[in-house]
Amino acid sequence: MPNTEFIIEASKSWFRVPWRELLHYRDLLFLLVRRDFVSRYKQTILGPAWFVIQPLVTTLVFTVIFGSIAKISTDKLPPMLFYLCGMLAWQYFAQCMQGTSTTFVTNAGLFGKVYFPRLVVPLSVIISNLAAFVIQLVTFLCFWLFYKFFTSSGGLFTATPWILALPILLLQTAAIGLGVGLWMSALTAKYRDFVHISGFLTQLWMYATPVVYPLSVVPEKWRWVSAINPMSGIVEAYRYAFLGTGTVSPLYLGISAVTTVILLFTGVLVFSRTERTFIDTV
Repeated sequence: MPNTEFIIEASKSWFRVPWRELLHYRDLLFLLVRRDFVSRYKQTILGPAWFVIQPLVTTLVFTVIFGSIAKISTDKLPPMLFYLCGMLAWQYFAQCMQGTSTTFVTNAGLFGKVYFPRLVVPLSVIISNLAAFVIQLVTFLCFWLFYKFFTSSGGLFTATPWILALPILLLQTAAIGLGVGLWMSALTAKYRDFVHISGFLTQLWMYATPVVYPLSVVPEKWRWVSAINPMSGIVEAYRYAFLGTGTVSPLYLGISAVTTVILLFTGVLVFSRTERTFIDTV
């Protein structure tokens, strides 16, 4: 038998990312994807139905509080569709961010026993959350069809060719969630306060994103602040794609894309740097 020798050595370079090793450990990646999906709703009565129940209940609350009581504009769209579309984009980002933000803390025992590229774990979270996104997308499309063909508000909205850009928007959403999650996981490894800050940050970020309100209600002079938020352009692009209404600007999308690249690039670097010493602090 030929001798096979693997040499594992530390690297002091900030720019070393084990892309080839990630490909080599793809079987482990798929195994972790299955584990994440199964364990999330194991021993629950409703199982994957929670993927539908959670956004529907949240949307109903938004419809009552922000639509009926606060009377916040929905750009003349049916409130249920308006909020569901916004939640479709936001939920995937939030799930990716929160799922990857505790990578070092929740997997410390596994990381301390065997070597494999640590990026496999957060990547598995990103991929496993795609299942939830697909279920929520199907739910949204069912409501879209109902409002379009069985209600009087069907003429108020229509799908646009932007719907073909959905895979790109989904990829960018995953990149933002991964980038922010990697930053949070690196900080959480050293400062446990960020375990609590993660959920609080997600809530604040949602209200800074046009999920419960359209970007059109933001005064023109303050829209540059929203443009810095990479999720603002994505949420508006989702609404424009499915409902034909939304503030979609090439400038805002360009700023969102640049911010996404910066978050992902720096997140990977900080995560790779932290993984070398985190076992001493966790």
